[in-house]
Amino acid sequence: MKTVSTFPHAVREIEHTWITLSDGVRLAARIWMPEDAETRPVPAVLEYLPYRKRDFTAQRDALNHPYFAGHGYASVRVDMRGSGDSDGVLTDEYLEQELADGEEVIGWLTQQPWCDGNVGMMGISWGGFNGLQIAARRPPGLKAVITLCSTDDRYTDDVHYMGGCLLGDNLSWASTMFAYNSLPPDPELVGQRWREMWLERLEGSGVWVHTWLQHQRRDAYWEHGSVCEDFSAINCPVMAVSGWADGYSNAVFRLLENLRVPRLGFIGPWSHKYPHIGVPGPAIGFLQEAVAWWDRWLKGINNNIMDGPMLRVWMQDSVPPTTRYQTRPGRWVAEATWPSPDIKPETFQLGRNQIVPALQEAAEIPLTIQSPLSVGLFAGKWCSYAATPDLPHDQRQEDGGALVFDSPPLNEPLEILGTVVVELELSSNRPLGMVAIRLSDVADDDKATRVTYGLLNLTHRNGHATPEPLEPGRRYRVRVPLNGVAQAFPRGHRLRVAISTSYWPLAWAPPVPVRLTIYSGASQLVLPVREPRSADANLPPFPEALSAPPLATTLIEPAQHNWLVIRDLENDVSTLRVIKDEGVRRLNAIDLQIKNKAEERYSFRGDDFESCRGETLFLRGLKRGDWQIETRGRTVMSCTSTHFQVRAELDAFEGDKRVFSRNWDQTIPRDHI
Repeated sequence: MKTVSTFPHAVREIEHTWITLSDGVRLAARIWMPEDAETRPVPAVLEYLPYRKRDFTAQRDALNHPYFAGHGYASVRVDMRGSGDSDGVLTDEYLEQELADGEEVIGWLTQQPWCDGNVGMMGISWGGFNGLQIAARRPPGLKAVITLCSTDDRYTDDVHYMGGCLLGDNLSWASTMFAYNSLPPDPELVGQRWREMWLERLEGSGVWVHTWLQHQRRDAYWEHGSVCEDFSAINCPVMAVSGWADGYSNAVFRLLENLRVPRLGFIGPWSHKYPHIGVPGPAIGFLQEAVAWWDRWLKGINNNIMDGPMLRVWMQDSVPPTTRYQTRPGRWVAEATWPSPDIKPETFQLGRNQIVPALQEAAEIPLTIQSPLSVGLFAGKWCSYAATPDLPHDQRQEDGGALVFDSPPLNEPLEILGTVVVELELSSNRPLGMVAIRLSDVADDDKATRVTYGLLNLTHRNGHATPEPLEPGRRYRVRVPLNGVAQAFPRGHRLRVAISTSYWPLAWAPPVPVRLTIYSGASQLVLPVREPRSADANLPPFPEALSAPPLATTLIEPAQHNWLVIRDLENDVSTLRVIKDEGVRRLNAIDLQIKNKAEERYSFRGDDFESCRGETLFLRGLKRGDWQIETRGRTVMSCTSTHFQVRAELDAFEGDKRVFSRNWDQTIPRDHI
């Protein structure tokens, strides 16, 4: 990525200001704008997050917001109620209060002398969610949205549940917010109130995983904030962006298909990151694309941002399996509209451990699978946050515990774009069960690279709102969509479908071991086949990745990331340790040291499904001179065949003195999971 420091407009920064809401609560804001904005008002771009603008997102914000300001926008970063330096307590995601506050913030922006009354919202992850959610409320000043790595459906495609299965990331994400919410505001901004505000947060924010586990099916809790409930509510233009290594790429397809406003979609090879800092690469000039989008919809400039295809995606080439890629080889391809009439479904039968053409009759043979809990140890994260090293490893280490179907070596290259679907004719020996399905690219040296995967809680086969137990021994037909993808398979490679009855710890395992019978010949694979087009070579390239200059920092302790799979053969205990240590860094301009260390541990014993256990640990710290804050948290989630058990503890220190300590212990019934 190249940094630039000279822009069309000189930039003025307001490091801190207050936005006072109608109930008297003050939200903390940081604003970058053209120097002459108060005499020549400009549109505003809002990023509205709980991730602490002054410290934990300060480095990223410095790359993005001055760039927009330098191109003629007031770029505004606001800490949500209960986060960062703002007043209040934050108790959950996407609450009505958060969205109502967001509307007030937009109204406040339109009334500022430096704003011309037009506002856009941009954000990644949480900010991508609430950009869509607030757009659906139609505040008058909001004229366009850029949503990155977000979803239209909080139950189907978010960090909590997938296919009705409880995700391991549900626990790790709850712990991440546990850590954010345990930190105080900065005394330099809020004065002596900081300690009172801090203790209020420590006491009031709570353990969010308790709430999420009380809603194990798709109910009104998840419908709130899911814009798929009424796509027509959004009446402003939307740009939707994600990456194949991200957990949220499916939403881009649905937004393009269902919105009825001007819209664009980009899906690159990236993980959960902005595309100009995207890993795996190649990164692109996302900020230039965003400026062109804002120019069109906030300034009314008739540029060419809408002249190209509706959807551009990175068609990934075949690569050997590894847990980290610096870049993914491939090429950009485009579709004028989505769904595309040029993508044709091609159906294959699942024969006896083979993938065969649909026209070739395959005998119906019952094949059984009861997977060990070890299937999933090499699955990587549901969503690649760090991309180092949280991607799936060689799938041969997983396939031994799965039912595997291989195609013959391909006579010709094959390319797919969209949603792969597997339809299974099956029966179960238990009333509750799940199925995990992986599609892999198998090279001529037998190395297997996972291309995409899908999960289905079989009690959710007829919908996520009303689970229905299986009748043991009865045959059912289920449809399992896998995550959307764009992938090129070379000539001579094989396709592999692998089916397992567990996928721990990416998804929580069923209450007891389950044996499924899959009826080959009656089950099939449907691929979204896209023929290569010469027109793809003529697509205009994305500009190079640019940003504003980085924030000046000093490294105190280096970062460390690792994934460790530990097999204790004497005790038959397996453990996955996920280490995410961001080290310690000083933000030079405000002389503040920030510390962020986290570890996750997922374990099981033998074939004991009641031994599944997840543990998360975090340590967060802030230090300036004699002012030193540290918070330490631990959450443990375990289970029986009938209940989930969650224990959490939080300790907060001011210097060497512990000023807060609390434990939580809750048991929650399993609801068809």
